[in-house]
Amino acid sequence: MGSLMAYSKISWAKKEAPDTIGCGSRSERLVVFHAGSLAVPFKQIGEEFEKIYPQVDVQLEAGGSRICARKVTELHRSADVLALADYRIIEELLMPDYADWYVRFAKNQMVLAFTRRSKYAQEIDSQNWYEVLTRPGVQYGHSEPNSDPCGYRTILVWQLAEKYYGQPGLFSRLEDCCPKRNIRPRSVELIALLEAGELDYAFEYESVATQRKLRFIELPREIDLSSMEFKDFYKEAFVRLSGKEPGSWVIRRGWPIAYGLIIPKRAPNFEMAIKLVEFLLGPRGQKILAESGQPPIIPPEASEKAKLPEALRRLVR
Repeated sequence: MGSLMAYSKISWAKKEAPDTIGCGSRSERLVVFHAGSLAVPFKQIGEEFEKIYPQVDVQLEAGGSRICARKVTELHRSADVLALADYRIIEELLMPDYADWYVRFAKNQMVLAFTRRSKYAQEIDSQNWYEVLTRPGVQYGHSEPNSDPCGYRTILVWQLAEKYYGQPGLFSRLEDCCPKRNIRPRSVELIALLEAGELDYAFEYESVATQRKLRFIELPREIDLSSMEFKDFYKEAFVRLSGKEPGSWVIRRGWPIAYGLIIPKRAPNFEMAIKLVEFLLGPRGQKILAESGQPPIIPPEASEKAKLPEALRRLVR
């Protein structure tokens, strides 16, 4: 397990945001790129925000968090807010050219999701899950690490599991038994495969599994990337990912899951973006996150509080 994992850089089609707003009296457009795992709470947050500001059309665009960042840095698309499943993507890909601050606003944990039709659903648990996955005929998957933090976090979980359970070679067995066809660009795409019976198991965030009413195995806290208590153990796992420049690489070590958001420096609707983030970080936004199974960080944590817009400083530490 001493060698670094490497994944090739993916490509995607350029998708332009519409130039017109088809919402009648709505005269302002607010574009939000966000992690796919935030789709459920952000839909409700957008709807609530539009009730407060009827002139605003909140346009949500979900995707793998690394793809969301590259839409800005490589495709040069404009967005008013970016909310990503790993705040470190902001540090690596967006700072300092597109942002000079970020806020950590939500947490999560890795789980193994399945359905009642999954093979061995009646016997799998937090101690034997890796043995079940590597049985003949069992199909499991994860998202693509260069697209989606849930993908590289799955690789980190596998490495940590080898150490935690004392099973030499476990990481390699898990990798070998997961065919490439079961690796998809976004973790939420695996849900459809689970529900159709094409996959038996998928590595997901707890929030996504809860929202979709899936069964799931809670992994030990020592490997589920949820707890600061085990941050030093998490750091023993690592993966190599594509960097900011073509052909460059970054090393991503394990760390407790924390979501991050920014308002890009050149956000087209900067002032309204501040109001949206203020709503998200405030009591109502945090309540929506919590009710959606997405634990908020209370209070949210700023990278550099002094650099935040003044209206947001009172909401963070």
